[in-house]
Amino acid sequence: MSLSRFLIRASTGLLVLGCGPLRKAEFPGPRELGAGSPPSLDSITRVIDSAIGAGVAPGAVLAVSFRGNRYLYGAGRLAIDDPRRPDGHSIYDLASLTKVIATTTLAMYAVSEGRLSLDAPVQRYLPGFRGPGKDRVTIRHLLTHSSGLPADRPLWRQSPNADSALRLVNGTRLDTVPGTRMVYSDLGAIVLGEVIQAIYHDRLDRLARTRVFGPLGMSSTGFRPSRRLVWRIAATELDTAWRKRMVRGEVHDEKAAWLGGVAGHAGLFGSALDLVGFGEWLISMYHDADGDRSSPIRPSVVREFVRRQEVVPGSSRALGWDTPSSGSSAGHLLGPAAFGHTGFTGTSLWVDPDRDLVIVLLTNRVHPTRNNPRIGPFRVAVADGVVELLRSSGVTSRPPRSHGR
Repeated sequence: MSLSRFLIRASTGLLVLGCGPLRKAEFPGPRELGAGSPPSLDSITRVIDSAIGAGVAPGAVLAVSFRGNRYLYGAGRLAIDDPRRPDGHSIYDLASLTKVIATTTLAMYAVSEGRLSLDAPVQRYLPGFRGPGKDRVTIRHLLTHSSGLPADRPLWRQSPNADSALRLVNGTRLDTVPGTRMVYSDLGAIVLGEVIQAIYHDRLDRLARTRVFGPLGMSSTGFRPSRRLVWRIAATELDTAWRKRMVRGEVHDEKAAWLGGVAGHAGLFGSALDLVGFGEWLISMYHDADGDRSSPIRPSVVREFVRRQEVVPGSSRALGWDTPSSGSSAGHLLGPAAFGHTGFTGTSLWVDPDRDLVIVLLTNRVHPTRNNPRIGPFRVAVADGVVELLRSSGVTSRPPRSHGR
């Protein structure tokens, strides 16, 4: 489906502009969720209100899209010293959602255009990626977190500037043989971001803006937000270890900050409304056929990227994306074709293409400190609550449709 066709289709959906109890918005030509009245999501709002009251996060925004109909709820506050209630236009530090919304989507473009081969060695595109055994690391390994690279390293402490930090990443030794172990690695995502930039000879932030966010109308999404937008941005952490200030409007992740605010693993900011639209677009692409040549990304490439890869047996990783597994933020009820991701700051996005369902949950659970582990059960409760509510209303299932219809 072309971007213009998608945007016309999305404009016919329902939208709640405001942060009272979840309800359908008044909109010309509404499409009902099922034969009867659409379900009230009040039970989910109670879960969110209870979690905010229990200190899971200062504030949260939930956006749900079901068959193109949207529901939205915001609760809490943007910061401990900012009592304004967040809404669908509030901007959150998306943390590792950067990996899928920006870096992985650009990789989909590159594969669709024949510029990137999933099973090619990383060194084909990034000659500086050197070290013992690294000639065996492929793009697929980076996307499935099976490259053998370690999870992390404190670049801001180990290098004097961004250029030297990237050299440090590219020279990092492998911990394991590529393809034998899944280790969730920020370093691998940073390398993939470098690959994308090398392929297109442009910066990651500009590529994402011109190829993804702009065409999809994601006007609140991007790297390094303008200072004029700070009033809309939820605060993250009181950084007592490095920056010695409250972080708001600049990337929370230290590595991304050291790299100038733009990196393959983190640095992206965005709103719930932008992300739910992004999820709807992915669903439309997932169900389209490759014969639509107006689409910049081949739907078959999208389906391959969101499919569990089994590069490492038992791993839940797709290409960039994750899939539901025991104990994941997807909860227990999303379908086998579902895919999603989380972000350290308290963000998550799950898409169930068989249900035409998108669940976006944005929080700033690291505010004012990252020492707050309560987000995990909350994510599960929200995902399960949304699916159970739709299921109990008898509107979650639809006849299977073949791709391209």
